[in-house]
Amino acid sequence: MHRDPRACIGPPRSLALRVLAITMLLLAPRLARADKIDDLVNDLDNDSDRVRLTAVLALTNQLAPRSIPGLVKRLLDSGEKKNIRGLAANALGKVIGGGNPSAAQKKQAIDALTKAKNDPEPFVSAKADAALADLGTSSGPATPSHGGPGGVYVNVGPMSSRTNSPADPTYRSSMEKTAKSTLGRIAPTYQQTWSGGGTPTKAQLAQKKIAGFYVDGTLNTVTITKSGNSAEVSCKVSMLLADFPDKSVFGLLNGGAKVQGSASQKDIELSTQDCVQAVMESLITKQIVPTIKTKI
Repeated sequence: MHRDPRACIGPPRSLALRVLAITMLLLAPRLARADKIDDLVNDLDNDSDRVRLTAVLALTNQLAPRSIPGLVKRLLDSGEKKNIRGLAANALGKVIGGGNPSAAQKKQAIDALTKAKNDPEPFVSAKADAALADLGTSSGPATPSHGGPGGVYVNVGPMSSRTNSPADPTYRSSMEKTAKSTLGRIAPTYQQTWSGGGTPTKAQLAQKKIAGFYVDGTLNTVTITKSGNSAEVSCKVSMLLADFPDKSVFGLLNGGAKVQGSASQKDIELSTQDCVQAVMESLITKQIVPTIKTKI
């Protein structure tokens, strides 16, 4: 009896090819994702500032633990652009917080952030400090001082902007929010609200032996310099520190920073916010709070 050899071979060839094609399609997204992350990690060492910046921003959203060594390298490279270093600090915080890194990877990132927290560049140190604070590992005092017999009350002003831009209201709101959140993070025992609502009088502060201070800020300039598809945003911010409620000024502080990104309007807006936020965080952390401590 003659038997068709095809009867013993299994599924028809066309079916086998379809199964193979489906399997390859199922594997493709995972391979593409792996290749993408590897490509981005390699881009961190690219000669182009723009390519390195793009890689850092993309890896911020990938949450891939294997990107940690490359991001650490960018953060701690003193010859790197300050905005790339600061954004690398931000990326490390995101990866540690949401990327499930190993204990060794986490330690490498936190050690780098802790070192960068004392960097002389305000944008870098502010981003590193913010990343550590978000992770609950900020090097601030474990038991913060109340600063006096009854503590400290800080009234944060409404902020102002002299850029004559339609975005001035947004800038003022962002500055006020940044001031309050930064004070809350590094000096959590300083009161920013008064029990019963409103603001305290001089007599009320004296009665409770609380030292009162007033903090306000002004965005003086925002300068945008475009070059091809990239743009550099520079900003200058001044802040004042005074007694409260008298508002007798005893401290005038100035700071500036630069942030580089793409020339798209959206990226310019984000770069401006990052720039202003970094300057304010640096001034409050390194000058305003230490000055308050000398007054109480």
